[in-house]
Amino acid sequence: MCDECGCQAGGASSEKKVIEINKSLLDANQRLGEKNRHHIEQMGAIAINMISSPGAGKTTLLEATAERLSRATRFGVIEGDIETQRDADRIRAKGIPAVQITTGGACHLDAALVHKGIHELEHLLGPDELDLVFIENVGNLVCPATFYLGEHKRMVMVSVPEGSDKPAKYPRAFIGSDLFIISKTDLLPYFDFSIEEACSEAKRLNPDIKILTLSATTGTGVDEWLEYLNKILLEK
Repeated sequence: MCDECGCQAGGASSEKKVIEINKSLLDANQRLGEKNRHHIEQMGAIAINMISSPGAGKTTLLEATAERLSRATRFGVIEGDIETQRDADRIRAKGIPAVQITTGGACHLDAALVHKGIHELEHLLGPDELDLVFIENVGNLVCPATFYLGEHKRMVMVSVPEGSDKPAKYPRAFIGSDLFIISKTDLLPYFDFSIEEACSEAKRLNPDIKILTLSATTGTGVDEWLEYLNKILLEK
């Protein structure tokens, strides 16, 4: 026993076991994520994993997407939250099929939960009825960045009220993402947010990351978002 903290002697061995268990869990998640991706491709769709802090505006952007994206483009949403059906209800109100996954406390979605969500979407729509699957992850910039879900693209969002230092403070979310969206730009006059700082930090971490700025409530920048979606659909 350690006299200072009361922990068991041999902490290095215990730490090694924890690392090995975590690696095993992540490896299993990666394998199932690859199966998810294959399943989504067999459906004729591509998937986008949406990561942000709570309240950054992911659901609002999906609502705007439902209103403005061509009706020829069919999409569904897998919603991740700790509790409630509220976000899924908002998406359904726009006429878009949505499956709510409640984690019951977990701060992220994993590949197994998304696997369940994919099958539920198929049950709602039938096969070959989707072009896009949005996976709206649990609000968190830390844990979701670690877990591959089977997505083709990963998007990270930061809203103006959160501050422009988020790429520097949460680098993994930006290193692993294809797209960085700065949201709620209509609030720029009221917050000390530097678009230049946020963009330069994100590019320093990931030179290939694409950056969009928008306000889903006013519509500013939403056309560029829709162009991005149309482009990746053409590439599939």
